[in-house]
Order: sequence, then C-alpha cells, then structure tokens
Amino acid sequence: MPLWLNAADVEALLPMEDAIAAVEEAFRQLALGDVVMPQRVGIGLPKCGGNGAAMPAYVGGAIDGLGLKVVTAFPGNAGRGLPVIQAALLLLDPHTGQLLAVMDAAALTALRTGAATGVATRYLTRTDAATVALFGAGVQARAQLAALCAVRPIRRGWVIARRAEAAGAFAAEMSERLGNEVVPAVDVQAAVAQADIVVTATTSPQPLFDGDWLRHGVHVNGVGSHSPGARELDTRTVQRAKVVTDQTAACLAEAGDLIIPLAEGAITEADLQLQLGEVVAGLRPGRTSADEITLFKSVGLAIQDVAVAVQVYRQALATGRGQALER
Repeated sequence: MPLWLNAADVEALLPMEDAIAAVEEAFRQLALGDVVMPQRVGIGLPKCGGNGAAMPAYVGGAIDGLGLKVVTAFPGNAGRGLPVIQAALLLLDPHTGQLLAVMDAAALTALRTGAATGVATRYLTRTDAATVALFGAGVQARAQLAALCAVRPIRRGWVIARRAEAAGAFAAEMSERLGNEVVPAVDVQAAVAQADIVVTATTSPQPLFDGDWLRHGVHVNGVGSHSPGARELDTRTVQRAKVVTDQTAACLAEAGDLIIPLAEGAITEADLQLQLGEVVAGLRPGRTSADEITLFKSVGLAIQDVAVAVQVYRQALATGRGQALER
C-alpha cells in the first residue's frame, strides 16, 4: 500500500547532509543524460489570487525515481493564517507506474532547494569560505544556511530582512541550532563586502544589493526569484560573475535575474551555458581561481524533488514511518 508522509515525516527522515548527497546525484544524472524532465507546467489564477505548477521528472542511476510535484502559491493566505506555499508530491514506481507514496512537499521543497545550494557551494566556493551574507529570514533562508554549514566551515553569518524583528528571531534561532554566530546585519553594504558567500532567498522583485559591493573570490547563490520580471540580483552582479545555472533552459524561461540583463544587452546567452550538473559530473570546470566571482542561479528543478522524495521514501520503509493509505 502507498504511504502518506507528512511534513514532520519528511523533516525527520532526511537530514540536510543526506538531501545534499541525493540532489548532487540528481544533477550528475542530469548532466549524464539519464533524466526525463519536461519543463514545468504553470497555471496562473489571477481571479483566485494565486498560481500553481506541476513538475514531473524521472531520475535514473542509483536514484531510479519517478515523481510529480504540484505546488501552489497564494499570497493572500498570509492574511488567512494559511501557508502561502503549499505542495504535494506523488512518488511512483518507474517500472510499473504503481503509486508508492504521497508526501507533503512544502517541507520537501525547502529541503531540496537548500540542498541544491549546498551542492553549488561545495563545488563553486573557496574551500575556506567561512562568512555568509544572507538575504531573507523565512523557511527557505533557514534551509539555505543549514546547507551552507553542512558543506563549509561557516563561523559567522549576517542576516538581512525587511523586518528587524524577523532578522533578530532568525539570528537567535539559527545561532542556537547551528552553533555558530548569526547576527542581524547593521550595515548591508559592509556585510556583502565582507562575505565569502552571499545568498538571496527572498520574494523581492527588485535587486537587493549593488554588484560592485562584491569582493573578489565571493560566491553568490540566487534562489528566491523565479519569474521573468523579478530579480534579486542586479545586472552588475551577473556581469562580474561566472554564471552557473541549475538548468540553462529553465533559467532562460523563468529567471529575471538573467533574462533582464540579457534584454539589456549586458550579457549574452553564451555567458549562461555552464550548468551545475556538468561541474558535478566533472565535464566542465567550476571555480578556476581564488579571485573569481561565481554565481549559482537556481529556479528549482523537478529532479531535485524526486531525488529527495526517493530518499525520504526509502528511509520511511526502513524505519516504519508514515501512514499506509487504503486503496
């Protein structure tokens, strides 16, 4: 019988380190060509005040998983006491089509997005990277910082948020949880200029900082924006960096961070052809010098969801966790 796995199950069954390993393998399989992943299908619902998307994928290799995630975003839910982002994932047997599990995918989405940043950070930052400037103080920002700490010796983080109380609460929680120093940024420019890693995990439609603030050798993870008209990163940041995408075709369809500089003529598509999976698989180099500025731009791929879901399901079977669903 298929299993129902709720958010608590997902969080308990897969530590960030294991999620990073799963997503790393998914990107490797993407580069090696053992993936089937149509572009996500979106549905805009302006009359209802939200939107949604369906994201199917098969990932081969050791993962050998097939799944479909449905995710919705309804900003008005914030005033209703409901989550703005909601999602569910169907995990299927890729050889029979049989339903294996249904799982809450809101927690899974945060986990897999953080894990992708962990993979990119492992391959694209200097090995001694120890300081972080983090834009955002929500669920995704928490996953981002946890992933960074899983792959690099992070000792200090500055958090930048629209509300001072949110930044303060985030700093206190994550300092205790991760055992390192996380503080609200007093001076945003100074935080960006001192950081070895900069992460943007917000819903801002406008650039969050000036690309000229970035020092040589920094790595930037841009994960918050995923629509053509919105961007967290300015044109100068993109111009200065070696850009690595999760998937170039997806970013050219959805990532305003890259689409807008392209439209301005500030960069060309030739500047956007390096993909994370190619770096993971050893097909192309990532960072090539200590002084190089690198940028990972992610819009989120269905292979990440499937890779994490497969590992959650396997752990559920091994530990007896989850609720059986009657057919």
